[in-house]
Amino acid sequence: MTVGESTEGTYAHLLAEVRAAGLLRRRYGYYAMKIIANLVVFAGAWVAFAFLGDTWWQLLIAALLAVVFAQLAFVGHDAGHKQIFRTRRPNNAIGIAHGGLIGMSYQWWIAGHNRHHANPNHEEHDPDLDIPALAFTSRQARMKQGFSRWLAKHQAVLFFPLLTLEGLNLHVSGIRAVWRGETRMRRLEGALLTAHLAGYLVAVFLVLSPGLAVVFVVVHQALWGVYMGCSFAPNHKGMPTMTGSPPDFLRRQVLTSRNVRGGRVTDFLLGGLNYQIEHHLFPSMPRPHLRHAQPIVESFCRKHGIPYVQTSLARSYRQVLEHLHQLGAPLRAADSARRA
Repeated sequence: MTVGESTEGTYAHLLAEVRAAGLLRRRYGYYAMKIIANLVVFAGAWVAFAFLGDTWWQLLIAALLAVVFAQLAFVGHDAGHKQIFRTRRPNNAIGIAHGGLIGMSYQWWIAGHNRHHANPNHEEHDPDLDIPALAFTSRQARMKQGFSRWLAKHQAVLFFPLLTLEGLNLHVSGIRAVWRGETRMRRLEGALLTAHLAGYLVAVFLVLSPGLAVVFVVVHQALWGVYMGCSFAPNHKGMPTMTGSPPDFLRRQVLTSRNVRGGRVTDFLLGGLNYQIEHHLFPSMPRPHLRHAQPIVESFCRKHGIPYVQTSLARSYRQVLEHLHQLGAPLRAADSARRA
């Protein structure tokens, strides 16, 4: 089969192969240990925070909490895809609880994330491409005006600095969605977000002097934002985008996704999102099975002539930045010509 031929029906064969390998069975023990370990570190970090008191060493706790917040978010992500339990209700319970711990609206996030999975890198339908501060397609770049145009011109340089605001964006977007009644379980999530915000700020400003407290919050939230952005950005940014009627499910997911090579350390740091192709093809596959599905999927794609992209973590970031730089080039050239 060539790339231009239809791949309709071939996904069923791949699904059967993956199911026969036992890669869709639940991993209750794995997730129990993962959740317990995360909660122990989370609690331990706050205990250490209380014992350290008003000292600049607390910035190490801020960095640790940034990592823990990301790990908790990864579990919430897995719950949203029903990777932990087979039915939605217990997965939602896990997701909402984890969202409450880190100050995110789980229901708001999963609604947008499901839209992304349905149409990854689709210019009209993927909410992950609709970011006002950045342009991911040439059409988006041309439409930028004013300050947004300036950001788009320099977006490659500004990309990582802008990620420091991602944590704040997750908090604010969740609170806004709950306030507007745009999420299910509005009262529960509203109570959890309120408790998180109040508990977090009271703890920080009670233990630390005002100046250090502000620095702690900024460092923690900025590092968490960078971590989250660096975990999700390599997956699709710089890959082909789509408009109009997308191709079949198999090609839609594979052609727009990029895998990141690495061992178990990379798997841990990126929460399994480094197996983005496999995750998009089998969203409910438990995280520890993705690494076993990878060679099966790669071999299948090669056999059917479907481009399968996999690169190193450093190279993935380079490709993202190169893509952003190229999209900003016409804007920079137009402004230079206007000034000449």
